[in-house]
Amino acid sequence: MTQARAVARLVDWPQTFRIIRSIHPPIDLFEDIADPRDWDLLAAVEARTNPRIRMEVGDLGKVPAHRRVAGPGASLLMAPFVHCSPLRPGRFTDGSYGIYYAGNREEVALAETIHHHARFMAATREAPGWTSDFRVLNGSISHVLDDVNAVPDVLDPDDYAASQVEGRLRRAAGSDGLLWQSIRWPEGQCIGLFWPNVIPIPTQGRHYSYHWNGDRVDYVRQYDTGKVLAVV
Repeated sequence: MTQARAVARLVDWPQTFRIIRSIHPPIDLFEDIADPRDWDLLAAVEARTNPRIRMEVGDLGKVPAHRRVAGPGASLLMAPFVHCSPLRPGRFTDGSYGIYYAGNREEVALAETIHHHARFMAATREAPGWTSDFRVLNGSISHVLDDVNAVPDVLDPDDYAASQVEGRLRRAAGSDGLLWQSIRWPEGQCIGLFWPNVIPIPTQGRHYSYHWNGDRVDYVRQYDTGKVLAVV
């Protein structure tokens, strides 16, 4: 029997939604310097007088110059690729390379981040209360990605072994990213992009705060509306 494989599909969404921690200051290097080919040299020079520069900028070697993006808001798109780490693996990466995850609905981004935030809070035995603030990144996409919905075991709710292998293989084969049905919000879809230049630079949307009750995230609060929404 032939094993199902990823299928290339055009993903054309007028809106994408990604949620990140609010503590994420822009990096002037990405925002102000027009030519990404100059970044490595400039970062190296600045790091000699300010050791924090290297930490703030991240590992530029993770992204080839022709794949980088620059201009207002570029740090929002560059961050997951230059600040990846094996200490923070994901569904389709072991952390040795970065991925830009997003959903086609805000509910998808909320459900996915609530799940991972709850795992972190439980693992670190955090006290109940309103916890870290998050912000939404609004974007769009029109690009051919690999649909991995039919690939065996890559959508396991908890075990990322097969999906990390698939992610590594797809990236090495030249894929720009992946498409799959959301695990945490099945009515929606997710994308995982291997390079920052696959989509336009996103813009910042609303802010959220998540409430941890000691067992799970039970409420989220929208800062712009003041609404507190129950998580079911």
